[in-house]
Amino acid sequence: MSVLLQISDPHFGTEQPLVVEALVTLARLQKPDLLVLSGDITQRALPAQFQAARAFMDRLGAPFLAIPGNHDIPLFDLWTRLRRPYARHIAAFGSDLEPVFSSADLMVVCVNATRAWRHKHGEVSPQQIDRVAHLLTKAKPEQLRVVVVHQPVAVTCAEDAPNLLRGHAAALQRCAAAGADLLMGGHIHLPYVLVLHGLARPLWAVQAGTAVSSRVRAGVPNSVNLLRWGADSTPGCCQIEQWDFSAVDCAFVRAMVSAVRPDRS
Repeated sequence: MSVLLQISDPHFGTEQPLVVEALVTLARLQKPDLLVLSGDITQRALPAQFQAARAFMDRLGAPFLAIPGNHDIPLFDLWTRLRRPYARHIAAFGSDLEPVFSSADLMVVCVNATRAWRHKHGEVSPQQIDRVAHLLTKAKPEQLRVVVVHQPVAVTCAEDAPNLLRGHAAALQRCAAAGADLLMGGHIHLPYVLVLHGLARPLWAVQAGTAVSSRVRAGVPNSVNLLRWGADSTPGCCQIEQWDFSAVDCAFVRAMVSAVRPDRS
């Protein structure tokens, strides 16, 4: 069985030390095989914030994939934003802005949906969609096929609709036809698992809350997602667990479990 831990929107620069330590403890207890850091790693793309984020990820003891979010491009340093928007992200997390991971149980394909000329909205180009579809067609039946973006591809309430990924409709159609199972995102600090119908095959949008930041939505605690898939788990079932930070316990506790069955027909 493989365990994937999704961490989104930590917004280093606004991190809460108690929550950070609780997440380190959770990772050490659960021993994930892969970490996915799905954007808004920093609050203002400052070098010190990236350094703190990288030091945190190194403490978790597992390989990781990291993509930038809109907060990871300098906002006020316009020269850097337009000429070298990813320089600070690259210095901390490496030059691959769209990393891919493949193992016996998992194929994870990351997409950089940020644009230097956009303040907060993300978009995916036809060329990016083609790349993702091509990679997905190479997946083996036993692999859970996960696509990671920062902005959501589906929302649960009207107020979040403006945050939808630009180009999401075309991306969903192509990803479904190519065999994707899950599309992971963040950005809106609201965790949920949502099945998407009307496609070539069912897909699930898996959204994570903010992992360690004080910038939580009203009534929504810090949270992360744990995915379990493969041998030794329920055959054909992906278990998606939402883990919320409990201020009473000073720990992340399992708050919700969604069992999804990807189409393998």
